[in-house]
Amino acid sequence: MYAIVDIAGQQFKVKKDDVVLANRIVGEAGADVEFDKVVLLSDEEGARVGTPYIDGAKVTATIVGHEKGDKVLVFKKKRRKGYRVLNGHRQPLTRLEIKDIVA
Repeated sequence: MYAIVDIAGQQFKVKKDDVVLANRIVGEAGADVEFDKVVLLSDEEGARVGTPYIDGAKVTATIVGHEKGDKVLVFKKKRRKGYRVLNGHRQPLTRLEIKDIVA
């Protein structure tokens, strides 16, 4: 059984015991969170697609921890003007472990 779920504005294909890196979610490590924006649910009987979400379906996950993503460098330059700017960015992420998918 797997599901496509909307977590913090992004869609993820998840199964039980998967580990997912999503955008920062408010909560402490070890806390349980539920996501009810399930877009697609597939099991032995077939796939069900929501319009836009499936009523009554939810995904339960545990927050494993918070971390930062890889550094992305942003370099801006205007030729012949001596203008150069270098900025870096590390996206805050949350590591989630999927515990259960409820249809």
